[in-house]
Amino acid sequence: MTQPILYSFRRCPYAMRARLAIASAGVTCEFREILLRDKPAAMLTASPKGTVPVVIDDGTVIDESLDIMKWALGQNDPEGWLAIPDEAHAVIADNDGPFKSALDKYKYASRYEDVDGTEQRDIAAAYLMRLNDRLADSRYLFGDTPTLADMGTVTFVRQYANVDRTWFDAQPWPHLLRWLVDFLESDRFAAIMQKHKPWAEGDAPKSFPE
Repeated sequence: MTQPILYSFRRCPYAMRARLAIASAGVTCEFREILLRDKPAAMLTASPKGTVPVVIDDGTVIDESLDIMKWALGQNDPEGWLAIPDEAHAVIADNDGPFKSALDKYKYASRYEDVDGTEQRDIAAAYLMRLNDRLADSRYLFGDTPTLADMGTVTFVRQYANVDRTWFDAQPWPHLLRWLVDFLESDRFAAIMQKHKPWAEGDAPKSFPE
């Protein structure tokens, strides 16, 4: 049986969360690391919008990261990531919508006309304070084990933190910081962040998870 194909980019937070779910599910894919400045023709043919991650599974193209997470976990969910309340879906939606919009304008303020990066930083910070409040009473956002809500958001919190890590670490969100550091120091994160050379047509297939 042909393995699904996964196109990915190591540092993209959307691709990271897809890899996290695929690794948790243990769904083996043919792994293809890409360069954003030199996207493979095969990927663009399958998904003309040209963003990662992309999964091709028996002719079906899935090119939204959250859909890829659900696709993988729908096959096997050993950690119970999908066992979340409706409120958790709202947390992810806020991450993917208002928070990510403010994050982009904070990180890339020079790309936007009439945008104040500091103002956008503070808009995004309001979302992070809500996460911090959730984490005050439990290790993860919805209990003592990770779920889709944690792994669907933490890679974006990492991206936000890295814009100005000194400023981020000085903010009054100790529970959020502990949650992020636990993730960044985990074997889980290390496993999905291994470096790979960019895929080229004709390369021997490489599997993920390895």
